[in-house]
Amino acid sequence: MKIYSLLVLFFAVILKSEVGSLKEPPSQHGPLTANPIIPGADQTEKYIHLLTNKRVGILANPTSIIGNKHLVDSLMNRGIKFVKAFGPEHGFRGKASAGVKVTDETDPATGIPIISLYGKKRKPTAEDLADVDIMIYDIQDVGCRFYTYINILRDMMEACAEHNKELLILDRPNPNGYLVDGPILDMNYKSGIGQFPIPIAHGMTIGEFAKMINGEGWLPNKMTCKITVIPVQHYNHDMEYVLPVKPSPNLNTQQSIMLYPSTCLFEGVALNHGRGTQFPFTVLGGPALKGKYSFSFTPVSIPGMAESPLFMNEVCYGLDLRNYDVSKLRKSKRINIEWMIELYKAHPDKQRFFDRTISKQIGNIDFLAGTPEFKKQIMQGKTVKQIQDSWEPGLSQYKKMRKKYLLYP
Repeated sequence: MKIYSLLVLFFAVILKSEVGSLKEPPSQHGPLTANPIIPGADQTEKYIHLLTNKRVGILANPTSIIGNKHLVDSLMNRGIKFVKAFGPEHGFRGKASAGVKVTDETDPATGIPIISLYGKKRKPTAEDLADVDIMIYDIQDVGCRFYTYINILRDMMEACAEHNKELLILDRPNPNGYLVDGPILDMNYKSGIGQFPIPIAHGMTIGEFAKMINGEGWLPNKMTCKITVIPVQHYNHDMEYVLPVKPSPNLNTQQSIMLYPSTCLFEGVALNHGRGTQFPFTVLGGPALKGKYSFSFTPVSIPGMAESPLFMNEVCYGLDLRNYDVSKLRKSKRINIEWMIELYKAHPDKQRFFDRTISKQIGNIDFLAGTPEFKKQIMQGKTVKQIQDSWEPGLSQYKKMRKKYLLYP
């Protein structure tokens, strides 16, 4: 009985330790190698000499870590002088809700002034960079056009190019690096959730994307930014990578990160996609689907995640994807648009499925998809294959362009 009790205690501790994590154990070993994946930030011996005796600025958030410690805290302990920090959406310490403007502040942990690039301005000014010798970019991306950190990368590159500052990019794996799919953005639909002529899932790391921004002349007047990329070790795009830290408040599980390229499209329809729950991007539904589905959930206000979610305090019925086998996505190497087709067909009021006037919480599906054709195709009853075929030849042309900038197989 004593051995049995010890075993029960052991497994209770294990289960408790996983609560609030990304669910899967934070192993960073790829399936095809015995060597651990080592992000650029962890390879301090390759870049600390670039920072020594310099005034350093950094664009970072809670994913900017060395081991389990914030990059800034770790490097300051080694004598690196940070004079300025810049914060993206959700802020430098990641406490702001999605889409909420962030103000300038002083970091209480370090005393470093923090300038928000998700408030009154989107890029540093000459004054902001006047006392900076070198900038660092270290933010975890998830590989999607509508995930705003590639936009702020471009803005930072533009500011550095304008003011002759070098940008050190500490590269990190793309958890959706296996996926290159979706319609290419029609630049007539350029917006805050789509700034580049790329597909929904771009299949690149931040370091590779920075090379593409320079190489394709995507900075104003085809300026180029002086960049130094510290590559990830022992990594290729097909490897599974479990993030050690959630990349943003609403991507709080590995499942949500893997489903995000497919389920973020539901921000453009009259369904809740898990905002206002503890499992965003992994459940889909609305009150109108009552009687069509047995699964239900009720969105509520959650400060720091979703303060006024669509259908707040209403019971929503629909799909539960929390246990969906994401290996199917990896095998197909395609975004799943079957869920969109299914729920459109099931919705009793098809005229209002894409209607933004229902709520300010509904985004514009044309800007999310990057083309007005996607909505039309769903409404016309096009098949998955017909919709995917319409993404050519643009998708193949993008893949050919992408090859020029890849740092990893």
